[in-house]
Amino acid sequence: MSCKASSDQPKCPVDHSSRETWLLNAATSSDSSTVEISPLNQMPVHPQQESRTSQKTILSKSRQLSSIPRSDQSSQNWIYPSEQMFFDSMIRKQQKPEEKDMKYVVPVHNAVNERTWMEIMKWEKGRGGTICGGPKLLKFEGNPQKLSPKARFMKLLGYEPPFDRHDWIVDRCGKKVHYVIDYYSGKPNERRPIAPSFYIDARPAFDFEGAQMRISRFFSELF
Repeated sequence: MSCKASSDQPKCPVDHSSRETWLLNAATSSDSSTVEISPLNQMPVHPQQESRTSQKTILSKSRQLSSIPRSDQSSQNWIYPSEQMFFDSMIRKQQKPEEKDMKYVVPVHNAVNERTWMEIMKWEKGRGGTICGGPKLLKFEGNPQKLSPKARFMKLLGYEPPFDRHDWIVDRCGKKVHYVIDYYSGKPNERRPIAPSFYIDARPAFDFEGAQMRISRFFSELF
């Protein structure tokens, strides 16, 4: 675990402004009265890609294809938001984004999501999802204000709470598996001290299926 709260420990490598920018991803929109929102990812169904008249510079409208397969009829992987979509999302949340920050924020957002999927695949290994082409991501949602039981317990021990939480629903051959992901500020990289660092705690939710998975993993690692 990283960034334990204490008076003699250095400040976490990701400052508050960076955390806020991370939280303001394009997966959420607060203006649901004028924008149709998809229940699968809380993103606009028809994302706005036109430059705003108030913009200082033109932002990229290109979108990167992820390695995360969708669980629907599109037979396509999830697509990450563009710089313009990120910027618009922050405007809808009545924030004041800087156009120059988008070229850094979007790649970090994409890389963290790719890493999250890798962590989930470690749990899914050997679970039978390969029978139908492998596990797929059905839906996801950001819940930054909702602490998981584990995060709440760690906070009581003196650790900083995660700066974000996601809930991902994975489709494993028709079975819906709920994963909880807590995102923490990571330890600084001596070779890249300016680059943000994250610690990703991804695990199945503590329901019946998740409990079985956790017990199975515990004994497999023990022996």
